[in-house]
Parts: sequence; structure tokens; C-alpha cells
Amino acid sequence: MLLNLGKAKRTHFAMQNRLKPGRARHEILGLFLHPKWHREGILCAPGWPNPPPVVKTMSSVNFKDLGLPPEMVKSISTFGYESPSPIQAEAIPHLLEGRDIIGQAQTGTGKTAAFALPLLANLDTDIRSPQILVLCPTRELAIQVAESFQKYARSIPNFHVLPIYGGQGYQHQLQPLKRGVHVVVGTPGRVCDHLRKKTLKLKNLQCLVLDEADEMLRMGFIEDVNWVLEQTPDQRQIALFSATMPSEIKRIAKKYLNNPAEVKIKVKQTTADTINQRYQIIGGRRKIDALTRILEVEETDAVLIFVRTRNATGIVAEQLEARGFAAAALNGDIPQAQREQIVSRLKQNKLDIIVATDVAARGLDVTRISHVINFDAPTDPESYVHRIGRTGRAGASGEAILFVTPREKRLLHMLGKVTGAKIEPMKMPTPDEVNEQRIGRFKNQISTAIADGDLEFNVRLIDSYLTDHPEADALQVAAALAHIAQGEKPLLIASNETFGQDSFVEGKKKPRERGDRRDRKERGAHRADRGGKKDPGKLGQTTEKGMERFRIEVGYRDDAKPGPIVAAIANTSGLQGKHIGRIDIYEDFATVDLPEGMPPDVFEDLARTKVFNRPLKIARIRG
Repeated sequence: MLLNLGKAKRTHFAMQNRLKPGRARHEILGLFLHPKWHREGILCAPGWPNPPPVVKTMSSVNFKDLGLPPEMVKSISTFGYESPSPIQAEAIPHLLEGRDIIGQAQTGTGKTAAFALPLLANLDTDIRSPQILVLCPTRELAIQVAESFQKYARSIPNFHVLPIYGGQGYQHQLQPLKRGVHVVVGTPGRVCDHLRKKTLKLKNLQCLVLDEADEMLRMGFIEDVNWVLEQTPDQRQIALFSATMPSEIKRIAKKYLNNPAEVKIKVKQTTADTINQRYQIIGGRRKIDALTRILEVEETDAVLIFVRTRNATGIVAEQLEARGFAAAALNGDIPQAQREQIVSRLKQNKLDIIVATDVAARGLDVTRISHVINFDAPTDPESYVHRIGRTGRAGASGEAILFVTPREKRLLHMLGKVTGAKIEPMKMPTPDEVNEQRIGRFKNQISTAIADGDLEFNVRLIDSYLTDHPEADALQVAAALAHIAQGEKPLLIASNETFGQDSFVEGKKKPRERGDRRDRKERGAHRADRGGKKDPGKLGQTTEKGMERFRIEVGYRDDAKPGPIVAAIANTSGLQGKHIGRIDIYEDFATVDLPEGMPPDVFEDLARTKVFNRPLKIARIRG
């Protein structure tokens, strides 16, 4: 039998089959007991030590072919899961065998199931301590992944999973940790806190998953990720998933992963073939009008609109509401219960439009999203990939529309290269097309009102009017009522109204963009001149009552921007964005206004917060 081989031959066998040589005897036994080897009848097959290839096309593979337990396959079939996605078909066998893996795939490819299913299959529920730890960039994604684990574990009795993230009280997390959970899904900052407090123990950890590693890098959590990796046992499995592979992520993989299997699902398989990407060059002041035209004319189901700032989510949602669209804002200021209610309404077809920031949309998994509209262009290609990955799921077609200003035109080539598809110019709906849709909707409203039949009082009212005014024509009365119903807002738009490039006149000063102005007003986030100096004695002065000024150790040299600073402070401390005041950025530091009298435990969290891979080292500035 193979287990009786000498050490040298066992080591050769281990290397040929990508096992750890030091554990060859143990892992050979595990490999021979694996269902894959029994199924293929190669326990002592010719061609040893390499198993014969299994010839199967991707379309013919199903979940039971991947080696998952029969009861799990049966359970997930009730969710409509029949055939694995490419990332699932490639990743699940490696993870079942205990191998480290690098999975490069975009949002919406089924990667959560790709790691959750095999890890659950290897779980020992008798051990009531964390065996699986998943790190996610945001609390929204952590909650989403935890819910997926719970769903996939339906066939596993007494299974427990816990999401942990900043902004939620520690007590809600401490009690489940004391009782014992099998899977922990958390954000890097809060996981680090629990590890330092010894309330999260990893002695029985079997696998660490880094989900959306590039996003954690972008949000400044990479040092926390490295620290968590250092706290894990030596003999643990690591699964790293990332839409892109920046150099820092590659360094982590090289340092911590052991001979990982690499699975790369090309972008054109997940976006270019299913998502129609279009762009429109347009100025900030006209974006809302262009957005309105698109929503009026295009056939949409659910629509996800991306803006840059939290303030803009509310403004755009309110503008759409004023134009007759049911829309909701989704940002970091929204309480979790309200967020869940908004997402539930979207899933249940009770809400069709959400206006969100990148951070707030993380973890949003709604299959009925037909359109993703980039109202504000993303700041980097990775964000664009994550955004448009919200549509075109499960083989359905999707629409991705990008608004760019003339100065942002350079983004088009870069974004097209990242997604593997050309972003085509968009033809804006003409006034005649918009008017045709408006007239059609108004006629439908009339038909609906007649069909409802609750018109008895109104019929008597009109009959009385015609009796009092015999000279009046019934058709004229109906037209007058239609005019009254429209109010001051005209039903039709002018036929000579133009958009896009026609809205700009060469040589004239371009108007300042509305979104930029709001962002500055919202945060007071003007930047100090790079070479200029301010009186240090005035740094501690704040113009807002009830606020005090703090210094943080990131500045121009770190390419600091107000948005990520606000996101880091809000996500880590749980402080709502509306309570974060003015931000001034200098060459090697920045100042931020925060409410007076903040509790000490908030500063404990903020003291460990990192932005742009640098600790904030937040300190109060004495006036």
C-alpha cells in the first residue's frame, strides 16, 4: 500500500500532488479517502502517482462532481443551484483538498459559494470555536457573506456563524463568541480588536479567507490584514479572492500562501459578454436631467446609481423623487435596520431605484438589477469593475452607463481595458422619445383610474359643472383637468433641448460641478496650499459650535483625499458621516473636526485606524 512507502517516495508523491512534504503520510491518507479518488476508481490506478485526467466539459459539470457531500448538494439544489459557475467549478475541488488558493474573479461570479461550500463540507461542528475566519472590507459585505454561510449550512445541524464589524456594540459580539461559533466573518479593524482583547481565539482555525482583498487594500486595511495573518496557526489553509491583483496583494500571497492553486476567471467571461457598457460625456449641472431622460425611456427593472459622496446620495434621490421616481439613498449614515429594509424592498419589487456610494453598495446582492448608472465616475478601475458587476448576473444581460465630464474622458480607454470590452458612446434619448413615453404613461394613468372604478363622486362633480356651464365641452373639461393635474410642471419637454457635448461651448469657462461643490460644502474639505503655511496657533480653531479639531498623520504626500478619510473614520468608529466636519489636508498631515465630548472608547478604535496604509495617530489640537 502507498502508505508503507519510504520517506523519499512519500515526499516525491507529495510534491507531485502539491501536498506538504512534511505531512505526506497524513495527507496521502486523506487524499485516498477523498470521494474524488473513489469516484474515479484510481485508488491503485495505473499511472500512479498522478491520477488520470477526468475529461468533462464545463457545461456538464454539476456540484456532485466536485466532491461536495450529497446532503449539501441536495440542500443547495433547493436554492436553484444546479451547475457551478466557473469560479466554483475551479475553486471547490482545491479547497476541499485543503489546498491554498488564489481566486481572481469579479463581483457576481459566485465566489462566496466557491469558498463557503467546500469549507463547510470540511467543518467539524463538535468543535465550538472558530474554524473559518473570513475578512471582508465592509460591514455590509460581512453581513452578506455571513448570511450566505447560514444559508449554505442548512443541512448542517447546530451550525453557528457570527458577523463582527465596527459600529455595532461589542456586547452583541462577545456573547456569541463566548457560547462558541464555527465561522466568523468580519471587517479587519474589528477582528483585530477582538484578537487583541483575546475575545476571538484562533487556536482551532482551519482556514482564513480574504474576500475582496484588493478592496481591503484600497480602503487602507492592508496592515490589519497582515497582522491578522500573523496571528493565525501555521497549519491553516488560506483562500485569497480578489478582482484585481495589485503588487501588495501579490506580496501577501507570496509570503503567506503555501504553493497555492491559482484560479483566474477572465473579465470578459463575467462582464463583457453580459453587460452592455455605454458612456455619455456631460457636465455636472446636466447630469440629473440626463439621468431622468434615461430612466424615462429605457426599459429598466431595478436601477443602481453610484455617486461619490454620502451627501450626494440623498440629493440625487430627492431630485428623482421630485421627478416622480421612487428612489432611496444608501450610504454609511443609514442605520443597519433601515438599510436591510431598503434592500428588502428592492428585492421584493417594492422599490426600483437606489442611489449609493461605493462603500454602502458592498455586499449588495440583488439579481434584478438591470442597470448600473455611474452618475459620478469612479476614482479607479477596480471600483468600476465592482460597480458594474452588480448587473448582468446569472447569465442575464445588463446595462452599465457611465457619465464622464470632458476632463474625465481619459478614463474611458483605461476602464475599457480593465473590463475587456469597449465602452460605446451613448445616444441620449431625444425630446420626442421622452415625450412619447410621457404621453404613453399619462394615458395609462387614465386607463388605470377608469379601471379602478372609484369615480362616482368625480362623475357627479363634472356632471354638475356641465349643468352649470352648458356652453362647456366635455372634452375641454377633461383637458382642463389634465392641465390641473400636471400643475406647474409641463408634461412635455422642449424639442430643442440638448445634452452631452452640445452643452459645452469651447473657450468658455466650464461651470463648477454640482457634486464637487456639495462635497466641499458638506465637509468644508478645501485643501491647504501645498507650499503655503498657516499659523500653527490657528489650527485648533474651528468655526463650528460643538466641534473640536484633531490632527491625523496623513497628508498630500500620501495622496490623501477627504472621501477615504471620512470613510475610514465612519467605518471604524461607527460615527455617522454627518457628524464628521471640516477636513483640511496639508503636506504631511491633515485636520478633521469631530463632535466635542466623544467617548474614550471611540478614540481607542480611531487610534488604530489606518488610511492610505498609514496609521491616523489621531490627536486633539489644543486651541
